[in-house]
Amino acid sequence: MGRTVVVLGGGISGLAASYYLSRAPCPPKVVLVEGSERLGGWIRSVRGPDGAIFELGPRGIRPAGALGARTLLLVSGLTCGEQISELGLDSEVLPVRGDHPAAQNRFLYVGGALHALPSGISPSLTLKVASLAMDSLCRGVFAGNSRELSIRSCFPSLFQAEQTHRSILLGLLLGAGQGPQLDSALIRQARAERWSQWSLRGGLETLPQALNAHLTSRGVSVLQGQPVCGLSLQAKGRWKVSLEDSSLEADHIISAIPASVLSKLLPAEAAPLAHALSTITAVSVAVVNLQYRGARLPVQGFGHLVPSSEDPVILGIVYDSVAFPEQDGSLPGLRLTVMLGGSWLQTLEARGCVLSQELLQQEAEKAAATQLGLNEPPSHCLVHLHKNSIPQYTLGHWQKLESAAQFLAAQKLPLTLAGASYEGVAVNDCIESGRQAAARVLGTEPNS
Repeated sequence: MGRTVVVLGGGISGLAASYYLSRAPCPPKVVLVEGSERLGGWIRSVRGPDGAIFELGPRGIRPAGALGARTLLLVSGLTCGEQISELGLDSEVLPVRGDHPAAQNRFLYVGGALHALPSGISPSLTLKVASLAMDSLCRGVFAGNSRELSIRSCFPSLFQAEQTHRSILLGLLLGAGQGPQLDSALIRQARAERWSQWSLRGGLETLPQALNAHLTSRGVSVLQGQPVCGLSLQAKGRWKVSLEDSSLEADHIISAIPASVLSKLLPAEAAPLAHALSTITAVSVAVVNLQYRGARLPVQGFGHLVPSSEDPVILGIVYDSVAFPEQDGSLPGLRLTVMLGGSWLQTLEARGCVLSQELLQQEAEKAAATQLGLNEPPSHCLVHLHKNSIPQYTLGHWQKLESAAQFLAAQKLPLTLAGASYEGVAVNDCIESGRQAAARVLGTEPNS
């Protein structure tokens, strides 16, 4: 009887882990367990009345570096040097090429005006640009406070650049480097055209949907609407995974659920691990999708970030129609996404305030009017509050990960951690964490 691996969490990390497990030469039996009724986690695409695509979570994937190339390989379905396109998504890819305004132009909203980065900062702002950029980056990526977050854990490439160049600003400008060279037709195209990011014609949720279809075709059991109630260790080091109405047995567990959620499920024997994981917290972010008929932007670019000193409510605004006009739908219009969060949202949540859709929409429309001059009411609006969606890598985060790894090794627990709680919140990071988790599990398999 072969080994059974249970993967907890059907977000992109859990789907990726299951995908790479299923593709092993002698794959174990894989069971993917998702508590909600849908797969994909925070990746969610909604089609509007005119066919326009609205992203409620991530909206583009960066192709840069080894991780970006690996994700393109996943989309291409490249195996053993032969391009099979098992996910069948090559023709669905929408690239943003290097000469496109969305690739070349990013802005900071400072002093009531948009300033292009890295050039275009007025002389009076030059001394402040490093702290403003860092503050905005932490808000834009982690919806967090730059004074509380660990740069080493949040932005490892910037940390390395700071060590090398003695300057975080230089790291921001010089980028992260390319890493090992991987190859496929899609990767070659992305490099030749200097893509800054890419999406999929029907929205990014097409990727988890394609992974789900692929897993089902490979015999992976995918359980949806099955929240895990507890984990306990049985004889011979096997796990019992308790669900609401049933249970599963597993030789190994890959957990791709948030660290704080896993901490509440672990048995007493793993109390030190549970404590370390419980301290990895997350913040909430509100995403407001706006569509305007016949409107024009004052600038063309990817979008702009907003430093906390400028507006404690708004994290930034993404100009979706500039990067991906193919997703605009049948009627001419302008799509934007306003991100709200930070200390304002945390304070309201701490007070127990009800964050109504009306309040969030009102703040988003006000920002679009003030910062982009869009004074007409939007023709379509979607409001979503993503509770505890972005993990916070606070100071000392890497020591928590180290102590967790040491405990798992010392106790020989058949448990592998994956997902956004640990080493990166971007889609590429999450897919890579799933891939690495699968590789670690397969490394323990005979003849793997």
